[in-house]
Amino acid sequence: MSADPGAESGTAVPVRAEGRDLLEELVATPSVSGEETEAAERLVAFFEAHGREARIDAVGNVRAPADDSVLLTSHVDTVPGDIPVRVADGVLHGRGSVDAKGSLVAMAVAAVETGVSFAGVVGEEVDSRGARHLIADRETPDAVVNGEPSGWDAVTLGYRGLLSGTYVATSESGHTSRPADNAIQSAIGWWSRVEEAFGADEWTPVFEGVTPKPVGIEGGTSADGLSVEATVDAQFRVPPDMGTDAVREVADGALDGGTVQWREAIPPVMTSPRNPVARAFRAAIRATGGEPSQLRKTGTSDMNLYADAWSVPMATYGPGDSALDHTPEEHIHLDEFDRAVAVLERACDRLTERDHT
Repeated sequence: MSADPGAESGTAVPVRAEGRDLLEELVATPSVSGEETEAAERLVAFFEAHGREARIDAVGNVRAPADDSVLLTSHVDTVPGDIPVRVADGVLHGRGSVDAKGSLVAMAVAAVETGVSFAGVVGEEVDSRGARHLIADRETPDAVVNGEPSGWDAVTLGYRGLLSGTYVATSESGHTSRPADNAIQSAIGWWSRVEEAFGADEWTPVFEGVTPKPVGIEGGTSADGLSVEATVDAQFRVPPDMGTDAVREVADGALDGGTVQWREAIPPVMTSPRNPVARAFRAAIRATGGEPSQLRKTGTSDMNLYADAWSVPMATYGPGDSALDHTPEEHIHLDEFDRAVAVLERACDRLTERDHT
């Protein structure tokens, strides 16, 4: 592992120092989904200080257009959670340090150093409104690198999709001694059949299976006392080999009373390890002293949306341990952040066909 990644260029030390300062400052700037403005303004100031055009668009994204051979993009928002921001023994603790301000700042530094396009998007943790607006409001780039934690020496090529919906059932109110099922029992029965239909086995990797998950449930007698009502908010993580339409068909087939109100589906994505972005990162990781690996994530990210809209090479990359996402222990090793910046710069140079020997 290189002790000073990128040192041969003569620029690694100042980039690392400024990047670390910006990362600590952004982690200390709360940016829960819907409240990203202050962090976005700090990013704009960083680009402008380096002679780059930057602006905040209509939905709050930071846009720094440049060489569209590569678009580096990560999200500004975080989930809630107050983690005291501190640096101890080369480790930065704080909400968003891993998910995904480590990736966001590494990409901002790399974009300044290599002259490629950058976008810091909002709302990824809730509705991906920033990514959706970006897709609708800009031309297709030649390649996309999405920023999420993969570890500095790994690149993520796949994510499961997401299907969400709300089961709704209503029944007439009546004495609890009656044997007929009420709406609550109908809801419980539907979910039991759904879980059975998608039951995992010990031989199927999580990425290749469907994970059904109830995320909210309500039930009881209506306010007027004339009916019993029940709702189940559900999410399904969907593997590439199945797709959201097939999952919806199975879930609908488990109905026996009640209906499901389906919301927008996000398709799964699995990119080729031979695509130019994946190859560029493998080469960059090796050149920075690492042995590259390739990941498939069981969750969903903005890359799913980019892949559905743009038929260009792409992958996801960023420093940090994704097992720390959303946890009270969220932290990032700053030497890993430095190496990620070096990897991003090398990968961008390769993708823009600049010599970086």
